[in-house]
Amino acid sequence: MLKNLKNYKYKLPTINGESKEHATNSNSIIIIGANGSGKSKLGAWIEGQDPLDVHRIGAQRNLNFQENIPLSNYEYSKNRIFYGTDLESEIQNKDKRYRWDFGKAYTTKLLNDFDVVLAALIALYNNETSKFLDDCKMAEKNNYSKPNTPFTVLDKLMAIWNSIFPQRNLLFKDSKFFAYERNKITKKYSANQMSDGERAVLYLASQVLVVPDNKTLIIDEPELHLHNSIMNILWEQLENYRQDCLFIYITHDTNFAASHKNSEKIWIKNYDGENWNLEKIISSDLPEKLLFDILGSRKNILFVEGEENSFDTQLYSILYPNYFIIPCGSCMQVIMRTKSFKLTQNIHNYNVYGIIDRDFRTEVEINKLEKDNIYTLKVAEVENLFVIEELISFLANHLGKNFSDVFSNINNYIIKKRFGNQIHSQVRKNVVSQIKYELSMAEISEINTKESLTNAVGNINTDNIYEDTLNSYKEALLSNDYKRVLEMFNEKGLSKSIGHYLGVQNNDYLNTVISILRNKEQTEVLEIFKNYIPKLQN
Repeated sequence: MLKNLKNYKYKLPTINGESKEHATNSNSIIIIGANGSGKSKLGAWIEGQDPLDVHRIGAQRNLNFQENIPLSNYEYSKNRIFYGTDLESEIQNKDKRYRWDFGKAYTTKLLNDFDVVLAALIALYNNETSKFLDDCKMAEKNNYSKPNTPFTVLDKLMAIWNSIFPQRNLLFKDSKFFAYERNKITKKYSANQMSDGERAVLYLASQVLVVPDNKTLIIDEPELHLHNSIMNILWEQLENYRQDCLFIYITHDTNFAASHKNSEKIWIKNYDGENWNLEKIISSDLPEKLLFDILGSRKNILFVEGEENSFDTQLYSILYPNYFIIPCGSCMQVIMRTKSFKLTQNIHNYNVYGIIDRDFRTEVEINKLEKDNIYTLKVAEVENLFVIEELISFLANHLGKNFSDVFSNINNYIIKKRFGNQIHSQVRKNVVSQIKYELSMAEISEINTKESLTNAVGNINTDNIYEDTLNSYKEALLSNDYKRVLEMFNEKGLSKSIGHYLGVQNNDYLNTVISILRNKEQTEVLEIFKNYIPKLQN
């Protein structure tokens, strides 16, 4: 179904508490904010600006209903849903005070209107079928062609249900709803025995479908009781069927916000108890899910190499507890995301940093990266942080081992057995890395491409690079410089091969380190690693 090209109007508060009207061509808006950011109160504020044109479905909703639905006419049921009462005297007030306990429970009242919602659905369906029958009779009387069978509100509900629960049918019979597994109608059961997710779909879909035309619908916590796999299907279909309405979702769910692609997104930056500071999220190349996670964290951002829950990421979370740690996988992803998010600081207002392994980078390259807030460890690989001398000293003391004996064995093993046997392969990798960097910095002319490329390659003295690099590696080996070796030695397996020197199984070493560090004071942990990790400015 195609979207209508309609202009929707809605109101939001300014930072000074004034009301400002906005317009959009999208029939859905997502307002996202962290817990405590006044989301539900904002929904109530929006409803209060235009109570007759705005219908709010609060987050507190009772999903229980009677098997035998008390039937009524549509006007009665609609008023019960919209105003919370059918009393004409209260409806004439036009402020919905009865629905929200006269202002005492705008955000906390438990909506207990499931029966009324289903009664309104049935009444609207009966009105549609009755009109169709009248039209058919009129056509017969005047010898006209009979009208096509209407796509009723009940048909829409069934279509939505089938798209979400393809293996479970919804049945409407004798003014009752039933559910059953596909092809097992004899085992049908009453709809009030459905799961929470099924009842949530029935309630939300029915309520949206029966709301009068051209309303603004505010849905507080649209994800409540709904699995990630179905919530977007539900709301996207309802938006299609109710293109006359503007949907405003109020949520903290970053998955919902990021995956609802065609919605305008508004971030609640902060709330002081009276006023909201709102900002529209402008479309960018940044992954929305990541951006919303950052906004919700309320912390400065640190991009690191590694994967979620990997040992290196866990170590970073211990070393930088006041930062929102985001593992990116490769160093190139760290570099790209740090630069991208730094350029969009106006959206999130947080400081952005990246930390990468030293690998084979030269001081020139390291200094250049620091200009973009991308810092390099003082060891070749983050895994090498698990074998630094200061940590081994700390662990030996903690585990009751003699540090001199332990470190002597580890020092000899890493430098003589591991580093010494891999010098030539490490040198070759280092040289290749240096040459690639030199080429990346070379200026290649679009006019004299071949000549400028030849000159760029010719200006790289590979023999000198190789000799200088080999000499530096030999010097580190001969001097038995442990710290220097860890700075140069790109070998991820070191940290998984030294546990036995401390009386710990090699495979358990990293888990042991993380467990011990988590139970220590931050100042004590930083003292261990201070000479190997960058100091970030808050």
